[in-house]
Amino acid sequence: MDSLLTAARAAWDLLAGFDPEVWAVVWTSLRISSAAAALAAAAGVPLGMAIALTRFRGRGAVLLLLNTSMALPTVVIGLFTYALIGRRGPLGALGLLFTPSGIVLGEFLLALPIAASYALTAVQALDPRLFQTVRSLGASRWQEAWVIVREARFGMVVALVASFGRTIAEVGVAMMLGGNIRGFTRTMTTAIALETSKGEFELGLALGAFLLAVALVVNAGLYALQREAR
Repeated sequence: MDSLLTAARAAWDLLAGFDPEVWAVVWTSLRISSAAAALAAAAGVPLGMAIALTRFRGRGAVLLLLNTSMALPTVVIGLFTYALIGRRGPLGALGLLFTPSGIVLGEFLLALPIAASYALTAVQALDPRLFQTVRSLGASRWQEAWVIVREARFGMVVALVASFGRTIAEVGVAMMLGGNIRGFTRTMTTAIALETSKGEFELGLALGAFLLAVALVVNAGLYALQREAR
């Protein structure tokens, strides 16, 4: 117990003292996760809306694929993306492997099904009479889409928040595609894994505490939006 308290105090000193290494890892993690979540929401929300609003041949297969991709292990996404951007892959010439952009791509693919699924659920939860009313008023497809986004805005925000939560806590994709390079691609999760394995429990605990704080802030903001929407 004493060793745990000592490590906790050391972790607090690292955070409160604005240790450069700690905050470099924090900034890298937030920057990569935010970019991946924003891209996932930008692509996933229209995709989820399109699936919810249209009926087409093979729709059941698309929904099955979407639900299955949400449950894929992160190492599978990492392996697929590695094959895509590796030296011998189709995108190997872009030099994305072991760069922040490579991690963003992998985390985007990881969060895309989540954003699409939340958007789909939000649209399906709307009153069907809304669509009939909008169409009867002669709205264009863009106007109809805008009305739907406004009415399902809380679900769209949840899609973004859920995507960010998935990417900020991810370790497998970041490790495989980023290489955990100090000062370049090292994120909070990969740093926690590395430092703990090296016996640097204080640094791992400091980053873990900050990661928990980020999760609390995000969920508190989501809860506030939910109460305002009621």
